[in-house]
Amino acid sequence: MPSLQEHMFRVAAVASLICDNFNESLDRDTIILACLFHDMGNIIKSRMDVFPEFLEPEGIEYWQNVKNEYIKKYGEDEHKATIQIMKELGLSQEIIATINKIIFSLLCNHRDGNDIFIKIIVYADNRVDPHGIVSYDERMNEAKKRYTNRKNTVLEEERQKLVACGKEIERQIFSKCKIKPEDITNETTAPIVSSLRNFVIHSIKTQDHGE
Repeated sequence: MPSLQEHMFRVAAVASLICDNFNESLDRDTIILACLFHDMGNIIKSRMDVFPEFLEPEGIEYWQNVKNEYIKKYGEDEHKATIQIMKELGLSQEIIATINKIIFSLLCNHRDGNDIFIKIIVYADNRVDPHGIVSYDERMNEAKKRYTNRKNTVLEEERQKLVACGKEIERQIFSKCKIKPEDITNETTAPIVSSLRNFVIHSIKTQDHGE
């Protein structure tokens, strides 16, 4: 859906801006590629009545049919669907393994780990709400409201713990960055989003062990 496309472009733009200002060498293109594919199956969990304006010009009926086709092909778990789609497209095992870990419940694991690659991706994802780029705190508050009473919602005490872990990831990232979190806005990322619409994936298909 257009809204999901915009979300992934914005997440990739946030990650790109961080990579461009990071004090250590990073595989920027691989991080961007992961961001551009990380929610490919999320139409499965989309509620068509929440933001109906996002479904234009095709309309709700069109996108509901697309959603039904996704569920028929991939099942009702949007995360598993995303992984399956990435496998079908031939993305590298490294990227698939990384996307497989982009789960809210794993934020504390990522905080305690040494993988800056996944820290940047999960943080970038946690800076984008349905309408654009916001602060980490604003994104967490928006998500709390939107996902209340939804399936697999964590208990409030656990949610607060995970939110705190994500905040620490923010601190870890920007301790090695030339910019501050507040420097990442819709305005500063707009040129990046525009350029990402022409992002070229030189080779998705990979050969493993000579196969």
